[in-house]
Amino acid sequence: MEYHIRPAQREDVPAILHLVKKLAEYEKLADQMAATETLFEQNGFGGNQYFRALLAESRETEMVRPLGFALYFFTFSTFLGKPTLYLEDLFVLPEFRGKGIGKSLLVELGKIARAKKCGRMEWSVLDWNKPAIEFYLRLGAIPMDEWTVYRLDEQGIENLVKG
Repeated sequence: MEYHIRPAQREDVPAILHLVKKLAEYEKLADQMAATETLFEQNGFGGNQYFRALLAESRETEMVRPLGFALYFFTFSTFLGKPTLYLEDLFVLPEFRGKGIGKSLLVELGKIARAKKCGRMEWSVLDWNKPAIEFYLRLGAIPMDEWTVYRLDEQGIENLVKG
């Protein structure tokens, strides 16, 4: 299969949203899907660029078709004193898995991390997602079993601020 990977642009927001919806279905989290094209435009391509994305696209026909994406942003490691590339989501449509697209997206992210002099790349995986876990292990990723992710949702943030 012939495909290419490129940085996402503002005009790709509908494709990104479509892929995120497919990811939410795959992860059994569709009921939590609240993102909109407007939110992606504002937060990825507006004045504050909170995320960046890569798109994998088919080149087999005249019609370009999105096959997958990687959405990422940068954080900072206080211990390393260097930036970290954080991969928020990596998703390839199920019918296109096993063709090297996911690995190609990760390789491109690795190139970006290297160019930005990142000390590491990190991401989270749902415990039940064994195919993804096996894929990452094959690539040499190391699970951080001693760390637990904590989260405050919007209501939790509001409660924190109000005291």
